[in-house]
Amino acid sequence: MNNEVLIKITALKTMPIVQLKKLWKELYRADAPEFNRTYLVSRLTYRIQELAWGGDADLLEKRMAARAKSLLCDDLKQRRKAKIHRPPVGTRLLRDYQGVEYRVTVLADGFAFNGRKYRSLSRIAQIITGTPWSGPAFFGLARSADVERKEKA
Repeated sequence: MNNEVLIKITALKTMPIVQLKKLWKELYRADAPEFNRTYLVSRLTYRIQELAWGGDADLLEKRMAARAKSLLCDDLKQRRKAKIHRPPVGTRLLRDYQGVEYRVTVLADGFAFNGRKYRSLSRIAQIITGTPWSGPAFFGLARSADVERKEKA
């Protein structure tokens, strides 16, 4: 490690917060965020090294492209639906709630409950509980993050 860079980084640890914010403004050309001292020191340490030796442009570009893709996804509804397992038409969903068993039948274009057709499981869950609920979660259809991670592996 270059001695000059090492000296600058070491000095950050004892530098008053006012000086850290001044250095931030010099190195980032923007006001320092209102974070704690540890955050400022860690980000300034990175910036000093970045300016001395350059950043990893390829890695940064890949991260930015991946982030942009996730943020600018054309079909957000499709992303949400992918997390919900919709059973085949004709499947009966059973849910015991406060000692009463409730049955819902999956239709091609909705759900049947107590002789009526509903477009949303959430509406049925609200009727059953009296409070707003995620229907897929109430009936055990929402996939957990652990299941999604295992499927990607």
